[in-house]
Amino acid sequence: MDDQQLLRYSRQILLPQIDVAGQQRLLDSRVLIVGLGGLGAPVALYLAAAGVGTLVLADHDQVDLTNLQRQIIHHTADIGRAKVDSAADHLLALNPQIQIRRLQQALADSALQDAVTGVDLVLDCSDNFATRQAVNAACVAFNKPLVSGAAIRLEGQLSVFDPRIADSPCYQCLYGNGDDQTLSCSEAGVIGPLVGLVGSLQALEALKLLADFGEPLVGRLLLIDALTSRFREMRIRRDPACSCCGARA
Repeated sequence: MDDQQLLRYSRQILLPQIDVAGQQRLLDSRVLIVGLGGLGAPVALYLAAAGVGTLVLADHDQVDLTNLQRQIIHHTADIGRAKVDSAADHLLALNPQIQIRRLQQALADSALQDAVTGVDLVLDCSDNFATRQAVNAACVAFNKPLVSGAAIRLEGQLSVFDPRIADSPCYQCLYGNGDDQTLSCSEAGVIGPLVGLVGSLQALEALKLLADFGEPLVGRLLLIDALTSRFREMRIRRDPACSCCGARA
Protein backbone atom coordinates (compact mmCIF):
# COMPACT_ATOMS: atom_id res chain seq x y z
CA MET A 1 0.00 0.00 0.00
CA ASP A 2 1.15 3.53 -0.72
CA ASP A 3 0.68 6.55 1.55
CA GLN A 4 -2.55 7.60 -0.15
CA GLN A 5 -4.08 4.17 0.39
CA LEU A 6 -2.99 4.11 4.01
CA LEU A 7 -4.69 7.46 4.49
CA ARG A 8 -7.84 6.57 2.51
CA TYR A 9 -8.44 3.37 4.48
CA SER A 10 -6.99 4.57 7.80
CA ARG A 11 -10.23 4.41 9.77
CA GLN A 12 -10.73 0.71 9.10
CA ILE A 13 -7.02 -0.09 9.31
CA LEU A 14 -7.21 1.23 12.89
CA LEU A 15 -9.52 -1.66 13.74
CA PRO A 16 -7.43 -4.49 15.20
CA GLN A 17 -9.69 -6.98 13.42
CA ILE A 18 -8.59 -5.58 10.05
CA ASP A 19 -5.23 -3.82 10.43
CA VAL A 20 -2.85 -3.51 7.49
CA ALA A 21 -2.94 -7.23 6.69
CA GLY A 22 -6.74 -7.28 6.43
CA GLN A 23 -6.74 -4.17 4.26
CA GLN A 24 -4.24 -5.77 1.93
CA ARG A 25 -6.51 -8.81 1.62
CA LEU A 26 -9.35 -6.48 0.60
CA LEU A 27 -7.16 -4.77 -1.99
CA ASP A 28 -6.24 -8.17 -3.43
CA SER A 29 -9.84 -9.46 -3.51
CA ARG A 30 -12.15 -9.94 -6.48
CA VAL A 31 -15.91 -9.87 -5.92
CA LEU A 32 -18.91 -10.55 -8.17
CA ILE A 33 -22.06 -8.48 -7.55
CA VAL A 34 -25.11 -9.97 -9.26
CA GLY A 35 -27.67 -7.19 -9.67
CA LEU A 36 -27.19 -3.43 -9.35
CA GLY A 37 -30.59 -2.52 -7.98
CA GLY A 38 -31.72 -1.71 -4.45
CA LEU A 39 -29.41 -4.25 -2.80
CA GLY A 40 -26.51 -4.06 -5.23
CA ALA A 41 -26.30 -0.27 -4.94
CA PRO A 42 -25.18 -0.06 -1.28
CA VAL A 43 -23.18 -3.27 -1.65
CA ALA A 44 -21.13 -1.83 -4.51
CA LEU A 45 -20.68 1.57 -2.89
CA TYR A 46 -19.47 0.21 0.44
CA LEU A 47 -17.15 -2.38 -1.09
CA ALA A 48 -15.64 0.23 -3.40
CA ALA A 49 -15.20 2.64 -0.50
CA ALA A 50 -13.59 -0.11 1.60
CA GLY A 51 -11.02 -0.80 -1.10
CA VAL A 52 -12.06 -4.18 -2.47
CA GLY A 53 -9.64 -4.36 -5.37
CA THR A 54 -11.79 -5.67 -8.21
CA LEU A 55 -15.57 -5.48 -8.53
CA VAL A 56 -17.30 -7.49 -11.26
CA LEU A 57 -20.68 -5.84 -11.91
CA ALA A 58 -23.39 -7.98 -13.53
CA ASP A 59 -26.77 -6.60 -14.61
CA HIS A 60 -28.59 -6.68 -17.95
CA ASP A 61 -30.99 -3.84 -17.20
CA GLN A 62 -31.12 -0.08 -17.81
CA VAL A 63 -31.82 2.64 -15.26
CA ASP A 64 -35.52 3.54 -15.01
CA LEU A 65 -37.19 6.45 -13.23
CA THR A 66 -38.90 4.02 -10.83
CA ASN A 67 -35.49 2.72 -9.71
CA LEU A 68 -34.34 6.00 -8.19
CA GLN A 69 -36.48 5.72 -5.05
CA ARG A 70 -34.13 3.02 -3.70
CA GLN A 71 -31.25 2.30 -6.12
CA ILE A 72 -29.02 5.03 -4.75
CA ILE A 73 -26.01 4.34 -6.97
CA HIS A 74 -27.94 5.68 -10.00
CA HIS A 75 -28.86 9.33 -10.56
CA THR A 76 -31.58 11.06 -12.55
CA ALA A 77 -29.15 11.80 -15.37
CA ASP A 78 -28.49 8.05 -15.69
CA ILE A 79 -32.04 7.17 -16.76
CA GLY A 80 -31.84 5.02 -19.88
CA ARG A 81 -28.20 4.06 -19.35
CA ALA A 82 -27.01 0.51 -18.68
CA LYS A 83 -26.90 -0.04 -14.94
CA VAL A 84 -23.39 -1.47 -15.13
CA ASP A 85 -22.16 1.74 -16.80
CA SER A 86 -23.99 4.04 -14.42
CA ALA A 87 -22.74 2.11 -11.38
CA ALA A 88 -19.17 1.90 -12.68
CA ASP A 89 -18.97 5.66 -13.23
CA HIS A 90 -20.15 6.48 -9.73
CA LEU A 91 -17.93 3.83 -8.12
CA LEU A 92 -14.83 5.08 -9.91
CA ALA A 93 -15.70 8.65 -8.91
CA LEU A 94 -15.81 7.43 -5.31
CA ASN A 95 -12.62 5.37 -5.52
CA PRO A 96 -10.56 5.60 -8.74
CA GLN A 97 -8.04 3.07 -7.40
CA ILE A 98 -10.30 0.03 -7.76
CA GLN A 99 -10.74 -2.09 -10.88
CA ILE A 100 -14.19 -2.68 -12.37
CA ARG A 101 -15.33 -5.29 -14.87
CA ARG A 102 -18.76 -4.83 -16.45
CA LEU A 103 -21.05 -7.69 -17.46
CA GLN A 104 -24.14 -6.24 -19.13
CA GLN A 105 -26.00 -9.52 -19.37
CA ALA A 106 -28.24 -11.88 -17.46
CA LEU A 107 -25.76 -14.39 -16.10
CA ALA A 108 -26.52 -18.01 -16.96
CA ASP A 109 -24.77 -21.24 -17.95
CA SER A 110 -21.13 -20.76 -19.04
CA ALA A 111 -21.20 -16.98 -18.54
CA LEU A 112 -22.25 -17.47 -14.92
CA GLN A 113 -19.65 -20.18 -14.39
CA ASP A 114 -16.89 -18.01 -15.84
CA ALA A 115 -17.90 -15.07 -13.66
CA VAL A 116 -17.99 -17.15 -10.47
CA THR A 117 -14.70 -18.95 -11.07
CA GLY A 118 -12.89 -15.64 -11.55
CA VAL A 119 -13.71 -14.18 -8.13
CA ASP A 120 -13.16 -14.85 -4.43
CA LEU A 121 -16.73 -14.16 -3.29
CA VAL A 122 -20.21 -13.65 -4.77
CA LEU A 123 -22.97 -11.33 -3.61
CA ASP A 124 -26.46 -12.20 -4.81
CA CYS A 125 -28.37 -8.93 -5.08
CA SER A 126 -30.82 -10.22 -7.69
CA ASP A 127 -34.60 -10.05 -7.49
CA ASN A 128 -35.80 -13.44 -8.73
CA PHE A 129 -35.73 -17.03 -7.55
CA ALA A 130 -34.30 -18.54 -10.74
CA THR A 131 -31.21 -16.34 -10.65
CA ARG A 132 -30.68 -17.01 -6.96
CA GLN A 133 -30.85 -20.76 -7.54
CA ALA A 134 -28.44 -20.59 -10.47
CA VAL A 135 -25.95 -18.40 -8.60
CA ASN A 136 -26.12 -20.70 -5.60
CA ALA A 137 -25.48 -23.79 -7.75
CA ALA A 138 -22.44 -22.15 -9.35
CA CYS A 139 -21.04 -21.15 -5.95
CA VAL A 140 -21.47 -24.70 -4.64
CA ALA A 141 -19.87 -26.16 -7.78
CA PHE A 142 -16.82 -23.88 -7.62
CA ASN A 143 -16.51 -23.64 -3.83
CA LYS A 144 -17.15 -19.90 -3.56
CA PRO A 145 -18.77 -18.19 -0.56
CA LEU A 146 -22.13 -16.55 -1.30
CA VAL A 147 -23.71 -13.61 0.54
CA SER A 148 -27.42 -13.63 -0.23
CA GLY A 149 -29.92 -10.88 0.55
CA ALA A 150 -33.55 -10.16 -0.28
CA ALA A 151 -36.11 -7.47 0.53
CA ILE A 152 -39.72 -6.81 -0.38
CA ARG A 153 -42.50 -4.69 1.10
CA LEU A 154 -41.24 -4.14 4.67
CA GLU A 155 -39.40 -7.43 5.16
CA GLY A 156 -35.79 -8.35 4.53
CA GLN A 157 -33.53 -11.35 5.01
CA LEU A 158 -29.86 -12.15 4.81
CA SER A 159 -27.59 -15.19 5.07
CA VAL A 160 -24.15 -16.45 4.09
CA PHE A 161 -23.66 -19.79 2.35
CA ASP A 162 -20.06 -20.99 2.38
CA PRO A 163 -19.31 -24.34 0.69
CA ARG A 164 -15.76 -24.19 2.01
CA ILE A 165 -17.25 -25.09 5.41
CA ALA A 166 -18.34 -28.72 5.62
CA ASP A 167 -21.60 -28.18 7.49
CA SER A 168 -22.66 -24.94 5.79
CA PRO A 169 -26.10 -25.12 4.14
CA CYS A 170 -26.63 -23.70 0.68
CA TYR A 171 -29.46 -21.49 -0.57
CA GLN A 172 -31.33 -24.52 -1.86
CA CYS A 173 -31.16 -26.25 1.52
CA LEU A 174 -33.23 -23.37 2.84
CA TYR A 175 -35.64 -22.73 -0.03
CA GLY A 176 -35.77 -26.03 -1.91
CA ASN A 177 -36.58 -26.48 -5.59
CA GLY A 178 -39.94 -24.75 -5.64
CA ASP A 179 -41.12 -22.53 -8.47
CA ASP A 180 -40.69 -18.80 -8.12
CA GLN A 181 -44.07 -17.61 -6.84
CA THR A 182 -42.80 -14.53 -5.05
CA LEU A 183 -43.91 -11.07 -6.09
CA SER A 184 -41.47 -8.52 -7.41
CA CYS A 185 -40.98 -5.03 -5.99
CA SER A 186 -42.91 -3.63 -8.97
CA GLU A 187 -45.88 -5.73 -7.89
CA ALA A 188 -45.64 -5.61 -4.10
CA GLY A 189 -43.62 -2.47 -3.39
CA VAL A 190 -40.62 -1.92 -1.12
CA ILE A 191 -39.35 0.85 1.13
CA GLY A 192 -36.00 2.31 0.12
CA PRO A 193 -34.13 2.31 3.46
CA LEU A 194 -34.90 -1.40 3.90
CA VAL A 195 -32.97 -2.44 0.79
CA GLY A 196 -30.24 -0.03 1.89
CA LEU A 197 -30.10 -1.80 5.26
CA VAL A 198 -29.99 -5.30 3.77
CA GLY A 199 -27.41 -4.27 1.17
CA SER A 200 -25.24 -2.63 3.82
CA LEU A 201 -25.36 -5.81 5.89
CA GLN A 202 -24.41 -7.83 2.81
CA ALA A 203 -21.39 -5.58 2.32
CA LEU A 204 -20.43 -6.04 5.97
CA GLU A 205 -20.63 -9.83 5.66
CA ALA A 206 -18.51 -9.69 2.51
CA LEU A 207 -15.82 -7.61 4.24
CA LYS A 208 -15.76 -10.07 7.16
CA LEU A 209 -15.23 -12.99 4.80
CA LEU A 210 -12.63 -11.25 2.65
CA ALA A 211 -10.57 -9.77 5.49
CA ASP A 212 -11.16 -12.80 7.73
CA PHE A 213 -12.61 -11.31 10.89
CA GLY A 214 -15.75 -11.67 12.98
CA GLU A 215 -18.46 -14.32 12.72
CA PRO A 216 -20.20 -14.44 9.33
CA LEU A 217 -23.87 -15.42 9.06
CA VAL A 218 -23.11 -19.01 8.04
CA GLY A 219 -25.89 -21.36 9.15
CA ARG A 220 -28.02 -18.43 10.26
CA LEU A 221 -30.82 -16.51 8.56
CA LEU A 222 -31.32 -12.91 9.67
CA LEU A 223 -34.93 -11.73 9.33
CA ILE A 224 -35.72 -8.01 9.38
CA ASP A 225 -39.16 -6.53 10.09
CA ALA A 226 -38.92 -2.90 9.05
CA LEU A 227 -42.46 -2.16 10.23
CA THR A 228 -41.57 -2.82 13.88
CA SER A 229 -37.77 -2.38 13.61
CA ARG A 230 -37.22 -5.89 14.91
CA PHE A 231 -34.54 -8.42 13.96
CA ARG A 232 -34.87 -12.19 14.37
CA GLU A 233 -32.39 -14.96 13.71
CA MET A 234 -33.13 -18.51 12.60
CA ARG A 235 -30.64 -21.36 12.66
CA ILE A 236 -30.51 -23.25 9.38
CA ARG A 237 -28.85 -26.59 8.76
CA ARG A 238 -27.43 -28.24 5.72
CA ASP A 239 -29.83 -30.73 4.13
CA PRO A 240 -27.94 -33.98 3.42
CA ALA A 241 -30.58 -34.76 0.77
CA CYS A 242 -30.21 -31.38 -0.97
CA SER A 243 -30.05 -31.87 -4.72
CA CYS A 244 -27.52 -29.03 -4.99
CA CYS A 245 -25.00 -29.55 -2.19
CA GLY A 246 -26.02 -32.93 -0.76
CA ALA A 247 -23.31 -34.84 -2.60
CA ARG A 248 -20.58 -32.44 -1.50
CA ALA A 249 -17.79 -34.19 0.36
